[in-house]
Amino acid sequence: MSARSLYFTGDREVEVREREIADPGEGEVRVRAERSAISPGTELLVYRSEVPSGMATDAELDALTGTFEFPFRYGYAVVGRVTATGPGVDGSWEDRRVFGFNPHESHFCAPVSEVLAVPEDCSAVAATFLPNVETAVNFLQDGAPRLGERVAVFGQGVVGLLTTALLADCPLESLVTVDRHAARRERSLELGADSALDPDERGPDAVDAGERIRERLGGTDGDGADGADLTYELSGCPDALDSAISATGYDGRVVVGSWYGTKPTELDLGGRFHRSRVSLESSQVSTIDPELRGRWSKDRRLSVAWDRLRDVDPEQFVTHEFEIGEAGEAYRLLDERPEETLGVVFRY
Repeated sequence: MSARSLYFTGDREVEVREREIADPGEGEVRVRAERSAISPGTELLVYRSEVPSGMATDAELDALTGTFEFPFRYGYAVVGRVTATGPGVDGSWEDRRVFGFNPHESHFCAPVSEVLAVPEDCSAVAATFLPNVETAVNFLQDGAPRLGERVAVFGQGVVGLLTTALLADCPLESLVTVDRHAARRERSLELGADSALDPDERGPDAVDAGERIRERLGGTDGDGADGADLTYELSGCPDALDSAISATGYDGRVVVGSWYGTKPTELDLGGRFHRSRVSLESSQVSTIDPELRGRWSKDRRLSVAWDRLRDVDPEQFVTHEFEIGEAGEAYRLLDERPEETLGVVFRY
């Protein structure tokens, strides 16, 4: 039997290739994959060739080496069973279900220190969402929502919905979400959002979603209470960043969790932004906020993510499952019919 690995081979082109199944080396385990999840935001950028080709695929993950030069393997959410252990590895790892930050592939070897034991009460499908939940946890740590604040979230894909679910547990005054797909807006309301807006719907005054949020949250310019106190831009759409800034009140914060890749971002910073002291902050899960590093490690954050994963049950977000051999169909669906899709998982 051969291993099957997914390769991105060109603009909107993927290919599943066979290779020999390797034996685990010193300190390694071999894993037979059961499921892996597509991370739509990042992987659609890769699929559409909208990432800088010379950029490292991920400097923080040992399983992702090289750059975004075709062909290459990608992905970082695989769950499977340990089928063999290498020298120096405790035999108790045999047959354990583990999570690996590895590309989409049916078999892989990894240092035992780089895989995570999946809790027994967590399914393989749910466990594939661990990176997305960890990202949402990171967004809350970076945004630091405060008691009684007004919060807006642009983008209700998987990560946006998970962020909304975590924010809904906070004692906020109001939580508003924005997404152009009706099914995602409905899900955000089910998860605890107070209201959900369609950015493509403009009122009689033709105002954008940002201004509509300011109107909905009340207040007037300069009184310290207008607009959102905290806004997240998680849509992956560069144009949404202007609306996110517009939605944010005086001295408010905008946390940018989107990665736009090579898509250009044009901002209108000549109006309210300058006088409103709005702050823009990037948030990326590879690192910990410098202010938290004295007490927080990635292991501690992952522990929180496992707990939140159980609470949210992200398996509810899965809309499609494909055999790994049908990968081309999966990416075409995400690319061409996003209104029909949310979480997409490969099975092996």
